[in-house]
Parts: sequence; structure tokens; C-alpha cells
Amino acid sequence: MAVVIPTYNASPYWRDLHIALKREGVPRDRVLVIDSSSTDDTCALVRSAGYSLKKIPKEQFRHGATRQLAADLLPWAEILVFLTQDSLPWGHEPLHTLLCSFDNPQIGAVYGRQLPRMLAGPIERHARLFNYPARSDVRSFESRTRLGIRAAFFSNSFAAYRRCAFDEVGGFPKDTIVSEEVTVAARMLMAGWQVSYQAEATVIHSHGFTVGQEFSRYFDIGVHHGREKWLMEAFGHAGGEGRAFVMSELRYLLETSPALIPLALLRTGSKWMAYQLGRREEHLPVSLKGLLSGQPGFWQDDWEEPSSSRSTVAAQISG
Repeated sequence: MAVVIPTYNASPYWRDLHIALKREGVPRDRVLVIDSSSTDDTCALVRSAGYSLKKIPKEQFRHGATRQLAADLLPWAEILVFLTQDSLPWGHEPLHTLLCSFDNPQIGAVYGRQLPRMLAGPIERHARLFNYPARSDVRSFESRTRLGIRAAFFSNSFAAYRRCAFDEVGGFPKDTIVSEEVTVAARMLMAGWQVSYQAEATVIHSHGFTVGQEFSRYFDIGVHHGREKWLMEAFGHAGGEGRAFVMSELRYLLETSPALIPLALLRTGSKWMAYQLGRREEHLPVSLKGLLSGQPGFWQDDWEEPSSSRSTVAAQISG
């Protein structure tokens, strides 16, 4: 087992994260930090902890490619665990609980529950409660008939992959803007593996996004869905999931903070518009995409692959 943590200026989170890993008994030589040229003392803290450190230029960070680099540097690891720098393992042995899912030989990947931070407002808190419920779940490809695209939902903020399953489906895509973990989970399901959500394995991890930050996030998700059309073809569109989220949010706010309902509706409209723009990003100039995106560095290369080269992954796996 190896633990991978991408970092950039992680010093505000480092002490608590380091203590949590020590409490779980994670050996120092089993932790790899991929740092995107932090300007604070992150690298010094990592070295002091005795963890392995790989530095990359900030502009070279990509969600999929950077994590795949980490996997390539750890060929001996039969289980790959991924955390983000601001995910704080919480509760009784969350990492051990997460890895217990692999007692089932059919499980290819597992992710844990993310709890809202203490200062989270009602809108932020609801998002975590909706996306990470208190009940665990095991999904197969057949689950798409019940869950649609939700069957492939996954998060690298606290997740683990069985190496043989991870390698079988090609690992993380290097050219994706976001949702590299969703791509891997979907490929695993299509290849016959199962994916587990372990609600008993918890981290504290949430964000108080502004309307603008949320817009950029959903623009990027739209770009991902637009470029990876096989996801929609195999699992269905995200519309039903979006409607379920909105109705759940309105009910939650009606009970807890009715005054926030207008803001929630504004954010919903903003996210919908951003997603639709992202789905149609091929019609936008690169300069505008860089402004709308939460990943402006992704557009610096100005690469444009022919649509024919983005072949249906379903056909690749089944063939």
C-alpha cells in the first residue's frame, strides 16, 4: 500500500494531516507527495516528516497526469491510496476501514465519506450530505439502470485503487481537465469490476465556493462530459441527478435556512449555464475557456485532438 498526496502550498493543512497519518501507523516510506512547486514551506515539512517528495513545475500540474506520474513512481504498490492536502482523516482508523473493502476480490476501487468542515454554511453542508450519505454502497455496471451516471461517481479526495484493476483499465487519463477518478471508476465498472463507497471511512473535506468558483467548476465538468461522450452513452446523462440534488437542497434549506433559497436558486442557474457552456466548449475561443475554467493551466497547451481520436472507451474495453 502507498499513499499519494498532491500538494501546493499545503502548510496550513500539513500538521493535522501528518498527525492523522501517523495515528493510522502509515510507514514514512509508503507516503509520496507530489508537489507543484510550492512557495511556502511545504517541501521542508514533507522532508521533515520523512516522506518521499517529487517536485513538478506548477504549470505542469494536471489532475490525471500528475496522479498517474505518482502511480508510475510506485510500481510495487498493490493498493494506491489518494488524498488531497485538505482532506483530514477523521474518526476511528478511517484508512484501515477504507482498505477493508478490498477483502472483496471484486472491488477495484473504493472511496470514503467526506464530512463538511466545522465552518461550513448550509449550502456547503448540504452538498456533502447529499453526495456522501451515511450508507455504504457497492456498485456494478448494472447499477447504472438504477443510478445512471451516479454509478460512476467517485472522488480522489479520499480513495484507494486495486493496482491490477487500475492498470487493467489504463490508469488515470493524462489529458482530462477534471474527474480523472470518475473516468477510472467508469472504466472499471464497464470491465466487470465493482466500485465501493465506504461511509464508515471518513475525512473532513468541503469547500465554501463562491458563485464564480462554482461556475468554473461546473464549466470544467461540462468540458469533461463533452469530451468523454462515452460516459453519457454508457451511463446516461446527468440531468436526473441534478434535479434530485436541487430538490433535496430546497427541502434542506426550507427546514434550516429559508433565507438562502434565492441564493441557492441563483447558484443552480449559474451551474447549469456553466455546465452547458462546458459541454459546448469547442465553439469557444481558447482565451475565453481559460477565463471560464477553474483549471486555466489546462488550456495553455492549446491542444486540440480530432474528435475521432477520442474513441469510445467502451469499445476499447469490450474489444
